[in-house]
Amino acid sequence: MKVAVVGAGAIGAYVGAALHRAGADVHLLARGPHLAAMRQHGVKVHSPRGDWTAHVHATDRAEDIGPVDHVFLGLKANSYAACGPLVEPLLQEHTSVIAAQNGIPWWYFHRHGGPYDGQRVESVDPGGSVSAVLAQERAIGCVVYAATELEGPGVVRHIEGTRFSIGEPDRSVSKRCLEFSEAMQAGGLKCPVEPDLRNDIWIKLLGNISFNPISALTRATMREMCLHDSTRGVIELMMAETLAVASALDCRPEISIERRIAGAERVGDHRTSTLQDLEKGKPLELDVLLSAVVELAAISGVEVPTLRTVAAISDLLAQGTAVAA
Repeated sequence: MKVAVVGAGAIGAYVGAALHRAGADVHLLARGPHLAAMRQHGVKVHSPRGDWTAHVHATDRAEDIGPVDHVFLGLKANSYAACGPLVEPLLQEHTSVIAAQNGIPWWYFHRHGGPYDGQRVESVDPGGSVSAVLAQERAIGCVVYAATELEGPGVVRHIEGTRFSIGEPDRSVSKRCLEFSEAMQAGGLKCPVEPDLRNDIWIKLLGNISFNPISALTRATMREMCLHDSTRGVIELMMAETLAVASALDCRPEISIERRIAGAERVGDHRTSTLQDLEKGKPLELDVLLSAVVELAAISGVEVPTLRTVAAISDLLAQGTAVAA
């Protein structure tokens, strides 16, 4: 099985290293000092489960890799529309694109069924710009429950979690999903094939839609947000509104708000990916986390006043970050 990891940052390099350990033919697409370090020393993984190093082929040219069976997309969702030159040389007829994306994916209503089947979510696929680059037919959804950080060039700190749930938009258990799942498991990761991944999307989104923007606005860690009573109250309201939107779209995530917050608190003093991006002066990935749900609320007729308020303030922060970048 040949796999290209496009965007081999903390999550991408971690997955690529695990697949390489399982015997897959893995190629990492990266750039800068991170690429140089991986070329020279391999991917160094520091983990509570044990430290290890994987000497994986790494390059900044997709043409050097050629067509693959699976593309694991580790880019931020706000980079998808511009990733054509990175992905196009990797594609053949049956290549799948496994998008390790937080929030609402561009394929959300693809083969969804019901009244919204085929509808485009403008916040995540403006004008169809993402679908034009990443055909929805290639998409395999992926919900990441692992927490990782880049400790330095070529060095991944695995904090906790090894689960990467995957699934087809049409809810089938496909051969391509099973193939990728088996390889991930052989590399020491959990990779269940979910009959309806949209439920997992909303479970993960419960945390991302609240903790990520609030962490960027306050610079607080997961534990700090959970232990601050007033902020915790805002998070509870945001989660409740998010569950109402999910329900209006016929999704029933099997998790309570209390359990979701307790899980976040156990992560401890971890900085969300949005806060990390803010600290590095990178664009903030809030459209797919927050704006998309506000858009889905409007489509489905659900009132989300707290989400709208936080989205407005976060959008101003994101605009300032984009200008600075």
